[in-house]
Amino acid sequence: MSTDFAFDDELLADLVETPGVPGYEDKIRARVRAELDGHVDRLRSDSMGNLLGTIEGSDPAYEVVVATHIDEIGFMVKHVDDDGFLELDALGGWDPRILRAQRVTVHTETGDCPGVIGAVPPHTLTDEQKKAERAVGDARVDLGLDAETVAERVSVGDLVTMDGRTERVGEFVTGKSLDNRVSVLAAIEAARRIDDPDATIHFAATTQEEVGLRGASALGVDLDPDLVYNLDTTVANDVPGFEAGEQVTRLGEGAAIKLKDSSVVTNHKLNRRLRGVAEDRGINHQLEVLPAGGTDTGGLQRAGGARPAGAISIPTRYLHTPTESVHGGDLDAAIELLVAALRTEDGTHDYTL
Repeated sequence: MSTDFAFDDELLADLVETPGVPGYEDKIRARVRAELDGHVDRLRSDSMGNLLGTIEGSDPAYEVVVATHIDEIGFMVKHVDDDGFLELDALGGWDPRILRAQRVTVHTETGDCPGVIGAVPPHTLTDEQKKAERAVGDARVDLGLDAETVAERVSVGDLVTMDGRTERVGEFVTGKSLDNRVSVLAAIEAARRIDDPDATIHFAATTQEEVGLRGASALGVDLDPDLVYNLDTTVANDVPGFEAGEQVTRLGEGAAIKLKDSSVVTNHKLNRRLRGVAEDRGINHQLEVLPAGGTDTGGLQRAGGARPAGAISIPTRYLHTPTESVHGGDLDAAIELLVAALRTEDGTHDYTL
C-alpha cells in the first residue's frame, strides 16, 4: 500500500489480517501488546482479556481511559455433518445475504484451513428458492476435503473468520475487519506520539464488544477513571440509495465526534471541547448521530459508576462485510484529534452536568 497518509499503513494491514473473534482475541491482543510495549509504562491484562497499557502522567490523580475494541465479527463451528460440511454459529452481527460465495479461514488446533461458503448456481434454483429468506445458520463451509479428513481436523468450537487482504482502493483502505482495527491503530499511534502527559492515560484494548460491550463493561472493576474516550468505526451510508439524513457520516469529511448511538448519549461538554480542539487545530471533523447500533462508549460510561464519556469515530462504508472501507484522511484526522485532546487533558476541564 502507498504511504501518502501519516498513519502506519503496514501496521494497519497486519492488524486487520490478524484474527480475533469475540472471546478468542489472543492473537490480536498479543500483536497489540507488542506494539504498545516500549511506548507505555505498564502493560497488563485481565480475565476478560482486556489489555491495558498505561502512560503515567505528571498528575497521577487524574486518569483518562482510551478504549478501543480488538475483536472482529466471526463464527464458531457448531456442527460437522456426515459429508464434511461445517455449520456455523455467529459471533457478532452478520447480514446472511453477504455470506454466499465467500472465502473463510477455519482456525483449528492443528492449524488454519482455508474454506469457502459456496453458492448454488442461480439457474438451478426454483423461483421459491430464489425468494427464500437467508439465515446465518443456512451457511455451510466447504473445506474441499473428504468427510473423514474434516472430522480429524475440525472440532466443534473451532473459530472461523473471513479471508481477505487489506487493499488500497483510491483514497480508501478496504479490509475485512477495519471495524475496529482502524481504531486500534489510532490508539497505538497516539501512544507512540504522546510523551509526558499531564493525565495518566490508560490505553484499553477491549474484548467482546461485538457480542454486547462485555469487555468494556468489566473495566470499571479495576479502573476508576475521571474521563473516558472511546474509539470505534461508525456508519457512512454516503452511497446510492440513501437520503442525506440517513448517511450518518461521509467519507473524506474528517473524524466523527459522536453525539449519540443506541447505547449512549455522550457528555455534551466533552463534545464541545472536542469540537473546539478540532477547530483550533484545523482538524477535519463532522458530527455523528447514529440511530441504531451501540459501542463500548455506552459500557464505559456506566462501568463502575457514572463518568463523562465521549467518542471519536472513524466513518466506514460497508460495515460488517469483508469490504469495509475508510478514507485515509479520516483516519489521520481521528489520530490527530485524539492526540491533541489527550495532550490537553490536564484535569482542569469541568465535565460535570
